Amino acid sequence: MSLKKVTKRPLPKSNKGWLKEIADAYIDALGVNAFAEITETIVGNEDLFHLAPSVCLKFRGMKLAGPKLKTATEAALTSYVATKDLEPELLSRPHIAFAFCYMGAHFGLDLIEGSKVERIMDFVVDHEQDLLQMMLEAAPG
Repeated sequence: MSLKKVTKRPLPKSNKGWLKEIADAYIDALGVNAFAEITETIVGNEDLFHLAPSVCLKFRGMKLAGPKLKTATEAALTSYVATKDLEPELLSRPHIAFAFCYMGAHFGLDLIEGSKVERIMDFVVDHEQDLLQMMLEAAPG
């Protein structure tokens, strides 16, 4: 995840817009490995969902620390843990787990309603191949 400040993004207005933003957010989270040599830690794709709340805050132009990070993280990871047993195959796919936590963080911050999160996640799952293609196109190099 890049530490550079980004301009606050408006919330996407369409499911396709959310799909594009999730792809961008996932690629942003992958950037954390640019610091791997310094931290001697590489975050695998299967663990990127842990970074989704931070990227949510970053894309919404909020501080990447403090109570909002705690709220976003608790909402995302609580939802993830509660759903993992119900949908183990689905959440075993790193990009879907990331999307789920990214949307959960938005819900936890009261940026979107739960019913909208459900509709967006249904769209993401239905358009998983489009999401993967967007990620490929957004990836540097």
